[in-house]
Amino acid sequence: MLTGKTVVILLLLLYTTPCLFAFGGGGQQSVEVEVTGRMRLVGTSRFPSLVITSERRDWFISDEEREGLMGLQQRVVTVMAEKYTYKVFLANGLLSRRHYVLRNVVIVSVDDSEGP
Repeated sequence: MLTGKTVVILLLLLYTTPCLFAFGGGGQQSVEVEVTGRMRLVGTSRFPSLVITSERRDWFISDEEREGLMGLQQRVVTVMAEKYTYKVFLANGLLSRRHYVLRNVVIVSVDDSEGP
């Protein structure tokens, strides 16, 4: 049997849960792209992210594919992949930034020469 305190907690959870999603990304869009840039590891030791840094932006590699591509760190690569764009909104509804993630990555070329 539910007590009054439990009912209040459940109602508060139902009321506040939509606010949690205000920080998350809006709809995602998938497009195939060709990306050239330096592969590098960013983040923390607990939450590492593999990215390709191009002239325009950082392209995050999906977590499922990160292990297979870790050996290409600090190399300039060209890949074909599906781009997923996530819009990240603030709690007040304003657009904070866009997050670009690559999935189904196919390596086109790897340049082993040193960069500038």
